[in-house]
Amino acid sequence: MDTRSEVSDWHLRITRRQLFGRLAGGIGTVALSSLLGTERLLANAGLTHAATGGLPGLPHFPPKAKRVIFLFQAGAPSQHELFDYKPKLHALDRTKLPESARGPILLGMAEAHPSYLIAAPLFKFQQFGKSGTWVSELLPHTAKIVDDIALLKSVYTEAANHEPGMNYLQTGIQIPGRPSMGAWITYGLGSMNQDLPAFVVLVSQGGEFSSSLYGTAFMPSRYQGIRLRAAADPVYFLSNPAGVSRQMQRSVTDTIAKLDRLEYQTYGDPEIETQITQYETAYRMQTSVPELTDLSHEPDSIFELYGPDARKPGTYAANCLLARRLAERDVRFIQLYHEGWDHHLHLPSRIRTMCRQTDQPSAALIQDLKQRGLLEDTLVIWGGEFGRTVYCEGKLTADDFGRDHHGQCFTMWMAGGGIQPGISFGETDDFSCNVVKDPVHVHDLQATILHCLGIDHTQLTYRFQGRYFRLTDTNGEVVKSILI
Repeated sequence: MDTRSEVSDWHLRITRRQLFGRLAGGIGTVALSSLLGTERLLANAGLTHAATGGLPGLPHFPPKAKRVIFLFQAGAPSQHELFDYKPKLHALDRTKLPESARGPILLGMAEAHPSYLIAAPLFKFQQFGKSGTWVSELLPHTAKIVDDIALLKSVYTEAANHEPGMNYLQTGIQIPGRPSMGAWITYGLGSMNQDLPAFVVLVSQGGEFSSSLYGTAFMPSRYQGIRLRAAADPVYFLSNPAGVSRQMQRSVTDTIAKLDRLEYQTYGDPEIETQITQYETAYRMQTSVPELTDLSHEPDSIFELYGPDARKPGTYAANCLLARRLAERDVRFIQLYHEGWDHHLHLPSRIRTMCRQTDQPSAALIQDLKQRGLLEDTLVIWGGEFGRTVYCEGKLTADDFGRDHHGQCFTMWMAGGGIQPGISFGETDDFSCNVVKDPVHVHDLQATILHCLGIDHTQLTYRFQGRYFRLTDTNGEVVKSILI
């Protein structure tokens, strides 16, 4: 079944939509009912609760994962220092990278370092777990969970700089203007809860990211990610103004919904549906969000698991803990953004800082989900937009150097939700410059994520301006070898 949308051509089919509106109480009513959970409205529309929220026919096959948590490490973590162990580099330290190993260098700043001097990693590697996976000393907590994750060492991209790379991984194309991965998944599968958005975004304090990374582009804006802030009001304008009671707000929301449904029956504009659902979701979030972000009932053992920063709102650790709480509440797609991995200079000291911030919380999230029985149907993804070069950028000293952008190979990891645990997939050459076995393109990764959710990536499409778009554009193959 080809799951296609023709919502964007609503202005050409007003009569048909008006007919459906009169026969079934209006498509807008059905959309509203999926958020309200109102059995009366569903009965009037001739539907059951389970039949609402996503596209007809989805999932295409039984899913392994119900939800996704994407731990995005912006700036491109160096695979050399973390996961892709290359012992031969120590003998080649400060020698020139052979031209045969360079391949088609895809860099934004390659002309700045024509010497191509190899910088061997300063950190020790060791094998961990039953799987014997090599992990850097920078990641002692991740080392403890290697038997629960799958390392993908052969991911590659054509993107040469940060914004194109992040767009590529998050939207399937290097330039802004396409729906984000979370939007595609929410559009296809709908929401699993009535009190929170289906797609939630958490950004580490101080981070700045374009909303296009979690937006909907040409899709209705109801599928966009809702960002939670580390503030008294986690969502802008969520609290009622002074003097407005909850009863008054309920009355206003109901009245606006009635007016919007009348307008929808006349014009059929999908953005009117969005407005209806946004008002109702906001009303329900006035109760659900404060309860979600109140960590006072979490036991000390949980804060100890996630680390000392877990008690500080807005930190990566606190957001990882929030991600678990969102997963418990059946939020469909949870996107974390953490920046600071762009180490053109002073990599050794800066990567230590980044690992102190992220290693323990990332591992704790896997452990926490597992102990609660949630990891089995939650897909967790960790990684950045590309990797780093084996040769140095800037001055090379005994304990200091930088690395440039490198898209030809980098490492990500995945866990839970249909992914084989305790495996390392793909291989790179002795310099971690090029993939030599089992390449995984960005579109392959996206196709695999959708597959875990029961979606055939070639069949989840959206019609816009006469063309059927999809997250994987015109490419992508499911990486079946990493699946259970």
